[in-house]
Amino acid sequence: MVKLTYYGHSCFLLDDGQNRVLTDPFLTGNPQATVKAEDVECDFILISHAHGDHLGDAPEIAARTGAGLVGIPEVLGVCEARVPGLKQHPMNLGGSLTLPFGKVRMTLAQHSAGVAGGVACGYVIYIGDRVLYFAGDTALFSDMELIGRKDKLDYAMLPIGDNYTMGLEDAALAAQLLHAPHIIPMHYNTWPLINQDVRHYKEITEAMAQAEVHILAPGQTLELA
Repeated sequence: MVKLTYYGHSCFLLDDGQNRVLTDPFLTGNPQATVKAEDVECDFILISHAHGDHLGDAPEIAARTGAGLVGIPEVLGVCEARVPGLKQHPMNLGGSLTLPFGKVRMTLAQHSAGVAGGVACGYVIYIGDRVLYFAGDTALFSDMELIGRKDKLDYAMLPIGDNYTMGLEDAALAAQLLHAPHIIPMHYNTWPLINQDVRHYKEITEAMAQAEVHILAPGQTLELA
């Protein structure tokens, strides 16, 4: 059984009982965060891009825990500059990487990278017996349909905050394109600029797509059925 814990914004912890995978650990300075960076334990950290609210505490957590950092080379370079000698697994768009918990595939994201020469990305994550799509920060793009066609997704974590990413309507259409039966909204209500009515998102998404939307409060854990 894979457990998913939401720490707020775009930070999730996936735990299959043996390996723990953390995404975009923006904890220090995050008003939503329900855990401190120094208290998080993980084995791998997936970074979608180098903006501060996504790269977050990744280098410091990796240094303390020995976790392997996964990301675009330019983004990992930012981590190395902050804390030299980190364990790194550089990837690029379209590539796959086998890790002890399963596999990750790096996908396109339509967003700026936060570092010169880099690109933003998302991940398809194979862990336990589940397949998840972590979109990172992104606009709606039609190739989401290809992501859902190539990988039979169980869950998709999608940003809904608008302004910097997709808003409610575009994120609902993204759920439709991906054909994932379960959707978890993220990247909203951290600051007033990205405040959204997440229950309205649930209503419109479940009306448009054959999917169940799971609204997680920061700190809440979901067992992935």
